[in-house]
Amino acid sequence: MATQTITMEPLSARIPSDLYLWLAQLQVDGATTNSDKLRVLLSQLKRQHDGAFDYVAAHAWARELTHRLREALVRIEGAEGRHSEVLGALVEQVTTLMALVISHAPATADDAARLEDALVRRAALLGESLLRQATTSTAHAFDPGVVRRHLAPSIELASTLKGA
Repeated sequence: MATQTITMEPLSARIPSDLYLWLAQLQVDGATTNSDKLRVLLSQLKRQHDGAFDYVAAHAWARELTHRLREALVRIEGAEGRHSEVLGALVEQVTTLMALVISHAPATADDAARLEDALVRRAALLGESLLRQATTSTAHAFDPGVVRRHLAPSIELASTLKGA
């Protein structure tokens, strides 16, 4: 297999100081200098623009976008000894849903039906997780009443389907 030679081209740009400071402080995996960061960020933007995100790449990118949230939750757990299964499940399912949406551009109705099936399956898994948390009087969450408070109408709707 032939390897492709990539040549590097210089790029010069003037940017506002607030963007420069943001870039300098931005944590980008595998990049330490501003030049490295620009290469990584431009590469990500190009993949987005080209629609080249497969599901795995889209999932990795979505996880990267939610990194700050995940890190903050780990800090809270370490500092306060509290953890939320509810929030963990929500973040995981939203990440997966986002990856599915980002990585698909259906060309046919059959493609759209497969995407729809995958999205509904993931949404149903999220619903099941929340329903499990509603089986006790308090959910394993930062706010133990959050699931029952918001799921009550859904549980009522679901009970009407039992006879259908």
